Formats: sequence, structure tokens, C-alpha cells
Amino acid sequence: MRQRRWITPLLVLGIAAVVGFTSIVAAESVPRMTKEELKEMLGNSDFVLLDVRRGSDWDASEFKITGAVRKDPAEFDQWKGELSKERTIVLYCA
Repeated sequence: MRQRRWITPLLVLGIAAVVGFTSIVAAESVPRMTKEELKEMLGNSDFVLLDVRRGSDWDASEFKITGAVRKDPAEFDQWKGELSKERTIVLYCA
């Protein structure tokens, strides 16, 4: 009986570890660009810059990139279909 009490918490921790590790691996594989590369792309009609900071972070920030489109990351499933696969899409959150 004592062993069974530990199965559920260990299972939950194991699943959390796998999900966390998968997120880290995925984040490392995302291409990054320098601010100089970004500056070169601004104004290009084949380029979309999305500001995906959370609402409070976006509201509190005095720094916003001119031309960036604000999208709520919590609503990704609603707006992802609006993005053209023919354009270069850059998301930023800092």
C-alpha cells in the first residue's frame, strides 16, 4: 500500500520532466536573429513582426518596435491561420 501512494506523484513528476525537457529542446532549435538582421528586414512587404508579449508585459513596456503587430500568445490558435506561409514571420517577446 505504501508503494502505491508514491506512484501518482512520481508519474506526475516524470511527465512534467519530459514535457519540460521537450520544451527546452524545441526552444534551442528555433532560429535566432540579431537586431541588425531585424533592422534590415523592417519595412519589407514579405516580413511580419509579431509582438507576442503577455498583455501586462506589453502594456507596461515603453519599448515597442514600430511596425510590429501585437498578438496575444494565449490566443495563438485563433490567429495562427491569419499568417501567410509565404512571408517571413518573426515573433518576439522581450
